[in-house]
Amino acid sequence: MTGVYKNYIGGRWVDSVTERTYPNINPATGEVLGYFPRSGPEDVRLAVEAAQRAFDSWRKVPAPRRAEILFRAAELLVKRKEEFARQMTMEMGKVLTEARGDVQEAIDMTYFIAGEGRRLHGYTTPSELPDKFAMCVRMPIGVVGCITPWNFPMAIPSWKVIPALVCGNTVVFKPAEDTPLSAYNFVKTLEEAGLPPGVLNMVVGFGEEAGAALVEVPGVRLISFTGSTEVGTEVAEKCARLGKRVSLEMGGKNAIVVLDDADLDLALDGIVWSAFGTSGQRCTAASRVIVQRGIAEELTVRLVERARRLKLGNGLDPETELGPVINEQQLRRIAGYMEVARQEGAEILCGGEVAREGELAKGFFFKPTVLGNCRPEMRVCQEEIFGPVTSVIVVDSLEEAARVNNAVPYGLVASIYTRDVNKAFKFIEESYTGIVYVNAGTIGAEVHTPFGGTKATGNGHREAGEQVLDVFSEWKTIYIDYSGRLQRAQIDVAPVALG
Repeated sequence: MTGVYKNYIGGRWVDSVTERTYPNINPATGEVLGYFPRSGPEDVRLAVEAAQRAFDSWRKVPAPRRAEILFRAAELLVKRKEEFARQMTMEMGKVLTEARGDVQEAIDMTYFIAGEGRRLHGYTTPSELPDKFAMCVRMPIGVVGCITPWNFPMAIPSWKVIPALVCGNTVVFKPAEDTPLSAYNFVKTLEEAGLPPGVLNMVVGFGEEAGAALVEVPGVRLISFTGSTEVGTEVAEKCARLGKRVSLEMGGKNAIVVLDDADLDLALDGIVWSAFGTSGQRCTAASRVIVQRGIAEELTVRLVERARRLKLGNGLDPETELGPVINEQQLRRIAGYMEVARQEGAEILCGGEVAREGELAKGFFFKPTVLGNCRPEMRVCQEEIFGPVTSVIVVDSLEEAARVNNAVPYGLVASIYTRDVNKAFKFIEESYTGIVYVNAGTIGAEVHTPFGGTKATGNGHREAGEQVLDVFSEWKTIYIDYSGRLQRAQIDVAPVALG
């Protein structure tokens, strides 16, 4: 697997014009997995020009035919799922079962969107004038720039690239620099499925170089970005100045609410999975546990016991429950928040430090952490840490729980555990989030439903579901007047005869 990889531009695998590369590092072992291009603005320009050349012919391919290529890609992903999952675990660190789920999500999304190739529905509507027909159809936008993060290195690209393609757009894809191998596998699969040259282009490199260039280069009509709120805000500002469309999926500070009447065993399973799955490196991670006072002590004690037992290690080891975080920078960031917690008066009930025992010292491992004595306004309860850390906040009522849940800058996911259906529906009503779970954790979205959030989580668009088609297509309204005379809307209004 170790080797030198290339960009994919205009249907060819090419070296970066910068002639620079960088190593792709296994975060569990420090092993170099390969060398990838450290691309710059000139590489991006060439990719955009290739996408522009391909656009006119690709948009004219009937949508069902475009979809057939995507369906073939899904079939290839099925065959290579295990291979791609193992390579994903090696470059990203998540345990193998989760990596399989990541590839499966790309499979599911590709199958689902391929089906939409025969359902790119518009609509008809009655005209207000006689002998006149009115309808709306979708049309592609043009060249789309897709910028994706490292935590779901195949799933999230599929959320963007696949719907963009089925709508008739061409794409320039800039994957996260930490996980380029999964992006290579994804693009190579689409190439082998028969995607024409220039329709999909991939430029590998760092965000401040290749990513920034993709946002600013002329010819890109839409930027679809998933990443931090800080970078997403910069992307939005640049796109506004340049008159480009932008779809943003950013951070989260998600909470699981546990009421006194909850099934505690079920709630604990959901908390552990949601807080520590993918080492907490999910925008949907449960980084807050809001628990009603009557069960707070028992739940906290049991949660700490569960967290302490989690086995850290290489994600390829079937006994591993928690892999490394992505890189040293992220490891330092998480560790820095422990000092913030202490300064604000929170108590580190378990974890709270880098794991340096034995083989763990070779990678970027942080011990699963539970913070107690937390107040809603603390930074550790407001800011996205993006690591295996969750904060326990005690409340007295459902109403207080709902207020605390909403009192953060983000609004992606909320969850509640209760046996009372009335309380569940009240919480659903009060939660200002894009997704709500009842008696389930905060992770587990499905591809045929819209994904996204409110406030600083995004800018109102949704990924997945048929709603994603609105991001990657334009509406065209068509009027056909067969009256044989001039008819003026809103002016030539014939009276309605009564009786």
